[in-house]
This record gives sequence, C-alpha cells and structure tokens, in this order.
Amino acid sequence: MNIPQLKKAITLIINGDDTVSYKLQSICNYLKQEINYYDWVGFYFKNGTKKELKLAEYSGEPTEHTIIPFGKGICGQVAISNKNFIVPDVKAQNNYISCGFKVKSEIVIPILVNGENIGQIDIDSHTVNPFTKNDELLLEFVCKKVANLF
Repeated sequence: MNIPQLKKAITLIINGDDTVSYKLQSICNYLKQEINYYDWVGFYFKNGTKKELKLAEYSGEPTEHTIIPFGKGICGQVAISNKNFIVPDVKAQNNYISCGFKVKSEIVIPILVNGENIGQIDIDSHTVNPFTKNDELLLEFVCKKVANLF
C-alpha cells in the first residue's frame, strides 16, 4: 500500500470541481480499485435528525442495508461511539449486520465535523483480518478530507 500515492489521489479528487456526490463516488471507486482487499467501500451519513444512517455513495455489490439505526451493527455502533472500529472477523461480532456471506472483516471510520459525527466510511473485505494501522491512518485521512466538503 503506497500511502503517499493514495493520499495524493484522494486530495486531487477532493480538490476537484465536481459535486460532492461525484467526489464521494470517485473515492469509493478509487479505494476499491487500488486496494485489493477492499471489496466494498461506501459512505453512510446521518439521516437528517433521525437516529439512523443512510447509505450514500458506494462501490461494490448492492446492499439491502440502506438505513442503519444508531447502535445496530458496526456502522451503528460507530455512530454512537465516534470511534474507529476494526472487526478482524465478523463471525466473532454479536452485533454485526451481515452484508453477505463473502464478508469476513470490516473497518468503519467516523467523519467528524466540529466534533459531530455526520457519517462514516465503511469498508468490507472478503479476507479475514486484512486491516492494519496503515488502513486506519489512510481512512482517517480520507474522512478528514471528506469532512471539509461539509
């Protein structure tokens, strides 16, 4: 994983003249394409004043989980904790929402604007325990850049 190259590409996407939606979709597509164990990459955002997340842009197989209540699943837990959550093996999580039998691990990083969690990036992998500190640092960088769009 070439972190400087990935960060440079993300920065170019963020700084482009495109719509926010296009930028988010481009980030999803880019990360999924560049990191072979990122099998699903998506953004969830707080759904207005409701205590739920709504799926926004993503790259990967379609998911039925377009609305996730706060506290439910990994994404819902991050919506409450405002902390990164890495799940090396989803089978070991009792509050996991299955997105498909292929998913083996997940990482979710919150997007904070002025200390408020407005959303998150969610990555699913078909590999058990692929995520490292480098993934966490890269995705924190992505979330900070995305936060600047709001």
